[in-house]
Amino acid sequence: MKTILEICREVADLAAVKRPNDLFDTHSQSESIFLSVAKSALDSMLRYGDWQELTKEGCLITIDGKTSYPIYDFVPDFYCLLNNTIFIKDGNERVIGAITPEQWMRDKYFCCAGTEIKFIIQNGRFVFLNNPPCSVKIVFQYRSNNIVWDFNTLEEKNVLSANTDVPIFDEYLVKLNILWRWLKRSGLDYTEEFNEYERELKKRFGTGLATKNINLATNQPEEGGVIINAIKINNQTE
Repeated sequence: MKTILEICREVADLAAVKRPNDLFDTHSQSESIFLSVAKSALDSMLRYGDWQELTKEGCLITIDGKTSYPIYDFVPDFYCLLNNTIFIKDGNERVIGAITPEQWMRDKYFCCAGTEIKFIIQNGRFVFLNNPPCSVKIVFQYRSNNIVWDFNTLEEKNVLSANTDVPIFDEYLVKLNILWRWLKRSGLDYTEEFNEYERELKKRFGTGLATKNINLATNQPEEGGVIINAIKINNQTE
């Protein structure tokens, strides 16, 4: 488990330049460059895809009469939703997903919503088309926006803020990513290093995709929207 400073020092050795001592030394241009490319590297990996390292489970419990739920209130580290991973507990468990804007407008203004539960992710919120039943537990998987660990507390963070922060991603990938970015920033040829990073990135990301989630749903919705039928309320099925 190497810290971001240790990784940057290994990059400096590969690039045959002076090792950084403090990435957050604002009076040193070379240190600032290492910090800048390290932040860019981690941010690019966060946005690359649904890493296993970033996959977490969230939970939303509905409240009677409430149709809008800011995501940050119940999942503070939310980055994006993983498709086909939303389940409703204590009901007819099936995979659901956010409806498209087109379907939202059609159902809201031209169709009768009925008793079905549908939602859309809008402006950082879960917005339900109609009032969902009270205390319905909805669980889902999402990609976290955290990129590093605090070395001392092991707390995840979404900002690189200390020399001792440990990247959540594979340290070898982080090193390769920082290396080609540092070479590019310095005006040097980075083609070979970039190609090596791309090969290792796809290889490492692909191993995470080899393990697929088990689909617990007995039936799949025909449309891509959220339709939850047969919800059990007060031991009765609607």
